[in-house]
Amino acid sequence: MKKFFSVLGLLCCYHWMYAQTPASTSVPPSQVTASLASVAKGRISGTVTDAASNEPVPFATAALIPAGSKTPLDGAVADENGKFTISKVAAGEYKLAISFLGYEEKILDNITVSDSKGEVNLGTIQLNPTVQELKEITVQGQKNLIEEKVDRMVYNAENDATNRGGDAADVLRKVPMLSVDLDGNLSMRGSQNIRVLINNKPSTITAGSVADALKQIPADMIKSVEVITSPSAKYDAEGSGGIINIITKKNTLEGFSLNTDISAGTRGSNLGLNGSYRKGKMGFSLGGFGRSGYNILGSFENKQSTLDSLGNTVLSLQQADTQNKMLMGRYTLGWDYDINKNNYMNASVQLGTFNMNMLQDNLQTQTFVNGNFLNSSLRNVDMANLSATFDANLNYTHTFSKPGQEFSILTQYSRNNQTNNFINTILNEELTTESQLKNINESYNQEVTVELNYQTPIGKNQLLEVGGKDIMRKVISDFTYYTAEGENGEFVPVNNNSLTNVFNYNQNIMAGYLSYTWSFLKDYSLKAGTRYEYTTITADLENETEGFKIPSYGVLVPSINLSKKLKNGNTLKAAYNRRIQRPSLQFLNPNIQASNPLNITVGNPDLNPEYTNNFELSYGTFIKSTSLNFSAFARNTTGSIQSIRDVLEGDIIRTTYQNIGSENAYGMSVFANVNLSNKFSLNGGTDVYYAMQANNVADPLYNASNQGLVYSLRGFGNYNLSNGWGLQLFGFYRGRQVQLQGYRGGFGIYSLSVKKDFANKKGSIGFGAENFLTSAIKMHSELNSPVLDQSSTNVMRNMSFKVNLSYRIGKMNVGTPKRRKSVNNDDLKGGESNAGQETSSAPMGGGTQPQSSRSGQGQMPASGSPASPGTLPKATSLANVGTSAKGTGLSTDSTQAGQIDSAAITGKWTGKLAMFDATLNLKAEAAMLTGTMSTPMGEMAITNGKINGSAFSFTLSVNGNELRHEGTVENGRMLLSTELEGNLIKGSFTKTN
Repeated sequence: MKKFFSVLGLLCCYHWMYAQTPASTSVPPSQVTASLASVAKGRISGTVTDAASNEPVPFATAALIPAGSKTPLDGAVADENGKFTISKVAAGEYKLAISFLGYEEKILDNITVSDSKGEVNLGTIQLNPTVQELKEITVQGQKNLIEEKVDRMVYNAENDATNRGGDAADVLRKVPMLSVDLDGNLSMRGSQNIRVLINNKPSTITAGSVADALKQIPADMIKSVEVITSPSAKYDAEGSGGIINIITKKNTLEGFSLNTDISAGTRGSNLGLNGSYRKGKMGFSLGGFGRSGYNILGSFENKQSTLDSLGNTVLSLQQADTQNKMLMGRYTLGWDYDINKNNYMNASVQLGTFNMNMLQDNLQTQTFVNGNFLNSSLRNVDMANLSATFDANLNYTHTFSKPGQEFSILTQYSRNNQTNNFINTILNEELTTESQLKNINESYNQEVTVELNYQTPIGKNQLLEVGGKDIMRKVISDFTYYTAEGENGEFVPVNNNSLTNVFNYNQNIMAGYLSYTWSFLKDYSLKAGTRYEYTTITADLENETEGFKIPSYGVLVPSINLSKKLKNGNTLKAAYNRRIQRPSLQFLNPNIQASNPLNITVGNPDLNPEYTNNFELSYGTFIKSTSLNFSAFARNTTGSIQSIRDVLEGDIIRTTYQNIGSENAYGMSVFANVNLSNKFSLNGGTDVYYAMQANNVADPLYNASNQGLVYSLRGFGNYNLSNGWGLQLFGFYRGRQVQLQGYRGGFGIYSLSVKKDFANKKGSIGFGAENFLTSAIKMHSELNSPVLDQSSTNVMRNMSFKVNLSYRIGKMNVGTPKRRKSVNNDDLKGGESNAGQETSSAPMGGGTQPQSSRSGQGQMPASGSPASPGTLPKATSLANVGTSAKGTGLSTDSTQAGQIDSAAITGKWTGKLAMFDATLNLKAEAAMLTGTMSTPMGEMAITNGKINGSAFSFTLSVNGNELRHEGTVENGRMLLSTELEGNLIKGSFTKTN
């Protein structure tokens, strides 16, 4: 009685949930179903064709109506060949209504089902084409900022108007579980050992400092940010904290499109131009972004007390005004080509430049010994951070006739040339130049990567993945110190190997992995695997006779992810993985950074990697219009790379790095997404963890440990006004950060933005304000040990106002968007922001699903028993849709093959869901979907509408009751599905405008 129960449930559920006035019934539907079960043995079948062309009419609706009645009793939807079957039909007289959008309805009378004639084959049923006219419906909807997926959380940055005119650091501050300080240093759940990808692939711009890299990416070009807390074995072993994948705006549709974004403000301006062209099997994209920063003012004060070699107390006081200037640009060219059905190639080239000057004006230093004034000095400091980046990718993918079976070859060449210079101009009492000190540090990081991946399904509910990878990295740092007398004196190199030298560092990482995914016991999914990486390193200083003796090492990295689907779509997940964190150039480089002579930093080429065990438990649920996510985690790190500070020559503090620490963190995250109406939503959450750090040094003078609670809060408010106006508010606060020898102060930021769309949303103009109630942000930090005490205050005057303008020309139509595979290197511990790169992949149960084949082939369900190939017609396969429906085996994939064009899905659709006539009026912007559905019982507003790759989903909600709908669009036809009491109800719609 499955089909009968589905249709009966649809009639009762829709009528109960959506009717303006609830209807009463004297007999519960379950009793009606039970009473008919014993006598319903008949079957009616037939084939629906077009009367003009004799071609089948796929997905036509057949409604079974008892004789003398107008109310359908049962029904079916035809398959791709126009064939339908209605089973479990009770004996009696019936008529059959055959209909489909664009055709006249046809009624077949006098259909008899009896005990002697239980099977009725109606043969070919021809429908005559017709044309229908429908009234227009105007829809306004709310865009969601946060999406919870099976293995990740996604922040849809393009839906946040307050991001315009900023950079990636401004965007990532709004992402749950992430924290970005005022310098751009990035951490996840308190760990700075994280991997950062850009469009699922690495870039050497993050190899030295992610804080600098984030300043190079304009916020306007970011589409979304994915946070993956528990990577699987397919990911590189690097990144103890997790993975952050920054997705930039792009499309692969047919036609031509050109979009420009302009922003001007009191602190910065930017200009962006993004174009794409696609015709047939080949597509091109070209993008250019430029951003300037100016009038970025501040100040700092520093107070430090040390003991010199004679036991005297040396007190130093410093203060200076600061200003930053920045100019950057990034330019990309992409190409993809469909060789044939099973072979695909894509390539891309990206160029980037970044110039930043940081000035300290009138840096005054006063020194006291045992309370007595010793001396005073004054200097100006000019620090330059200049870089140029080149990335090139060439990738090939082959798919097999077996769905989900795939082989790919991915290659990448990446190089980042970087210059970190500073000049200290020492002034005398008359404020004229007495002498100058200059450091030139030119470096580059070059990577060549080759990766092979193969995946194949095993049976109906298993997937096997295997692959190998080789990363060949070469790093060179050429540093020299110069001195000059007076303002115009000639700079002379300092003849000292510790101040003038060339550091060479070569690293090769060979890796192989094996991953196994299994969906079992209906609601469980398991993803387990292991990865082995072997690293060889050579390092030397050219002016030294002996190189650094760094032994080779191998590491085995296991991972396991388990998820269970609970009732009402709730999900419980548990995960464990082991990670490795290799030091990057910023930790290794022996060049002495002494722009501030009282606080110098020097790297350590002898550093070893650190190892981390991660445990995580999470739970997601929906309560009416609110989605909630709770997660708890534990993290243990051994051989931790930590900063060690000692005292040189009385008042000079030297910072270097050693593998002498341990770190433990225990915490939780809570996040809520509340849709109060189609126009108003609130999002907010908190991250809290308890940190414990120790360096395990026996010497009491240098032994250090610290512990404490760290928290952060964030909140969004989003309200859509009438006539294209919108309002957004954002606030963030981070409490003080626990450090090994002290703490770093907390800070808070907030912003308000208003936007107006015009020209049918081809253009928009916005006005934004940041920190507009406070003139400056102050952050206080302290450092304490038996040999030194330091207290510092940084002030940033970042009140700002800006105007944004965006306009789009051209039009893109539905093309053949393809999966883009690319190399993903994940193997460097970054600087104070500590990030590198790691792959993002599609989810599978509680873990991460491998990159899939094109056109949605081979997607395995997140829970339940996966449908075997052919269970549903290709066009109706829902394996790519959001959160899985009960018993249907549907899953989410944020990196799904293909992408529905916003223009293709936006508009009016008419058709039938089961036997109901329905009209959909949809509006899609990027990954968000809004609109209404009209049925004979009334009009319902669509909520939680999302586009996930080649599929979409939404919820119809009335009077606190929700029903989830899922679908795909292929060849101009929309296939829609909803799940009722464990049964799948399907329908077909055609676009009418």
